[in-house]
Amino acid sequence: MTDADTPARPAQKKNFFAQLELDTRLLGMIGAFVILCLGFHFITDGRFLTSRNIFNLTIQTVSVAIMATGMVFVIVTRNIDLSVGSLLATCSAVMAMTQTFITPEVFGLGLNHPATAPIAIVAGIATGVAVGAFQGYIIGFLGVPAFIVTLGGLLIWRNVAWYLTNGQTIGPLDRNFMEFGGINGTLGATWSWVFGALAVLFAFYSIWRNRRNKIAHEFPVKPVWAELVIAGISAIAILGFVAILNNYAIPTRRLQQMFEARGEVMPEGYTEGYGLPISVLLLIAVAVVMTIVARRTRLGRYIFATGGNPDAAELSGINTPLLTVKVFAIMGGLCGLAALVASARLSFHSNDIGTLDELRVIAAAVIGGTALAGGVGTIYGAILGALIMQSLQSGMAMVGVDAPFQNIVVGAVLVLAVLVDTIYRIRTGAK
Repeated sequence: MTDADTPARPAQKKNFFAQLELDTRLLGMIGAFVILCLGFHFITDGRFLTSRNIFNLTIQTVSVAIMATGMVFVIVTRNIDLSVGSLLATCSAVMAMTQTFITPEVFGLGLNHPATAPIAIVAGIATGVAVGAFQGYIIGFLGVPAFIVTLGGLLIWRNVAWYLTNGQTIGPLDRNFMEFGGINGTLGATWSWVFGALAVLFAFYSIWRNRRNKIAHEFPVKPVWAELVIAGISAIAILGFVAILNNYAIPTRRLQQMFEARGEVMPEGYTEGYGLPISVLLLIAVAVVMTIVARRTRLGRYIFATGGNPDAAELSGINTPLLTVKVFAIMGGLCGLAALVASARLSFHSNDIGTLDELRVIAAAVIGGTALAGGVGTIYGAILGALIMQSLQSGMAMVGVDAPFQNIVVGAVLVLAVLVDTIYRIRTGAK
C-alpha cells in the first residue's frame, strides 16, 4: 500500500477554548481570581463582592499595579528591583514637600493653586526617573548586580524620605493633587458610562484591526463566532465594571456639601454614584502605554530579546548597558506615579508609605506570568496579579486575619506561583 493510497487523517477538532485561542495561564489566573472572590464573599456573609468593597479594592490596587507593569520589564531583562517601595516613599516625600514648603516659599503658590499639583507631580516623577536611571547606570555600566544595588536602594531611599520630612507626616495635601487618590476624584456616573462606551468601541476596533492585519499577511485567523464571543465578553466585562462602580452611591451629606459648594440646593431624594476613579484611568493609561512599548516599539523588542538571550542580544548590536538604564528609569518614573496615587489616596505623606510594596510588586509580576529566568512577561498579567494579591489581603483583613499572618500567606503564594510557573515550563517545554 503506497502513501498515495493511505487515507488522509481528518483534522483534529479543537475544543471551544482552543478555538478562542486564549492564554491558558490567563484563564487559570482568572479562574483563581473568581474562586478567591467567591470564597471570601461566602466567608464574609456577602460583604466582599459589594459595590463599596470592589470600589475600595480597585483604588487600593492601583499603586502596586502601576509599579508591577514596570517590574515586568525589569524581570524580563533578568534583573530585580528591591527598592521600589522605598523609592515610592522618596517620591512621595518630594511631592509633599513641594506642595507644602517649596511652592509657597519659592513660587509664592499656596495649596489648591492650579499650578501647585502639576509642579509637585513633575518633581516627584522626575525624582523617580533620576534615581532609577542612576541605579540602572550602576547595574548596566559598572556591572554591580541588580540585587545588591536595589537592596542598598531599599535602605537608602527609605531613609532619604525620612530626612526630607524630618520624620514628620506631611499634610494636608493640595486638593487637585488628591483627586488622583480615588474617592476624592471620580468621573461620576454619566461620564463613567461615556468612558465605558468608548472603551467597548475601542475593544471592538482592536479585535477587528487585529483580524484584518492577520488576513492581510495571510496568517490564520479565528472563526468569526470566536471573535464575536471575545468581543461580547470584553463588552460585558467593561460595562459590568462601570455599572458596579456607579452603583456605589455617594453619601447624602457629601452630596449636599457638593451642591452647597456650587451654590445650589440638592433635590429631594437625589442620588449619584461615584463612578470610575481618576486613579483607575491613570492605571489604564499606563497599561496601554506599557503594552504599546512592549509590543510595538524597538525598545520593547530589545527588552524581550535581551531577556531571552543577553549574549545574543549584545552580539546583535543592542546596547544592553544603556537598555538597563532605560528600563530602571522607566521603573523609577512609574514609582513616582505610584507615589502620586498612594499619597493622594491617604491625603497625606507618611513615613511608612510603600512599606513592603517591593514584595507585592514582585509577587504581582510573577503571579502574572513573568518568568524570573527572563524573556517572558505581560503587562495585563502583572495587573491581574496585583489585583489577586490585593484581593487576597483585603479578604483576609475582612475575615479578621492578623497582619503578620497576611504577610506569611502572601510570601507562601509568591513561592507557590514560582513553583507552578516552573512546573508549567517543564511540562510545556517553554523557556
